[in-house]
Amino acid sequence: MRALVVDHGEAGPVRFADVDEPMPASDQALIEIRHIGLNFGELNYVRKWPTGVVHGHDAAGIVLRAASDGSGPPEGTRVALGMAAHAWAERAAVSPASLGTVPEGVDLADSAALGIAGITALRVLRRRSLLARNVLITGASGGVGHFAVQLAALAGARVTALVGSPDRAAGLRELGAHKIITDLAQTEHHFDLVLDTVGGPLVAQAWSHLAEGGTIHLVGYSSGQDTTFPAEALSGFGEPRSITTYGDLTPGFVTPGVITPTSADLTDLLDLMATGRLTAPVGLRGDWQDVHAAVQALFARKVHGKIVLDVA
Repeated sequence: MRALVVDHGEAGPVRFADVDEPMPASDQALIEIRHIGLNFGELNYVRKWPTGVVHGHDAAGIVLRAASDGSGPPEGTRVALGMAAHAWAERAAVSPASLGTVPEGVDLADSAALGIAGITALRVLRRRSLLARNVLITGASGGVGHFAVQLAALAGARVTALVGSPDRAAGLRELGAHKIITDLAQTEHHFDLVLDTVGGPLVAQAWSHLAEGGTIHLVGYSSGQDTTFPAEALSGFGEPRSITTYGDLTPGFVTPGVITPTSADLTDLLDLMATGRLTAPVGLRGDWQDVHAAVQALFARKVHGKIVLDVA
């Protein structure tokens, strides 16, 4: 069967290859993949994975054969895959722990956009009550950012969306952002929670805008830059502030054999989509044959939201 595999060469980060059919274990379902969702991290930092292995973690498709142990959805069910290793292939063997059933009324392709981005935003924002809190989302025009703006607004937060340029602000107010800025100097707010996808100097700037008792959650480092704090910045009075890393594991590669269950989170996100309270931020839709052009658009910051490709 055809699959996108990791490529460490100049033509990478992925290439098409013919690979063996998956052999599901008794607790795995066989999924016919219809759509795949691309993520910046797994493509930009592709050397974290061995060359030649089937890449990708987010997708959507149809259950061809249910798990033989009776667990998981039955044959014919429409499913979304989230953080499921080796997902970018025509077929994949997947644990039910990484599957969410796609409700009627939710486009199967849109469900492929959830995965890493949607689950990351959901898990961070669930860590504390957000009702009437000031929340800053950095990199708000990206995949995680689009989901985070919506989910924080749903939870009752006053959401400030930080984007890299004015043209990347499109649609964010409609998703729930109360204020959109391109520089933290444009606001005098102090934030109870910062969800940061950018890293680098922006983290130190956000720290100076953090309220007493506030937390910065680091979920990405798309800037690729180091963070340096002024000596006096990390001392102070009042309720302690904190910086927290996002500790979820991507299954299979980071820790072989370890699966971070995502089914419950996918179900919650899909239910929000089914009731019209959450939309999938698909900024580019195409055919997986055009994956290299899609990757270049992603790296060049030309895509607002997620990329979803249809598996021919």
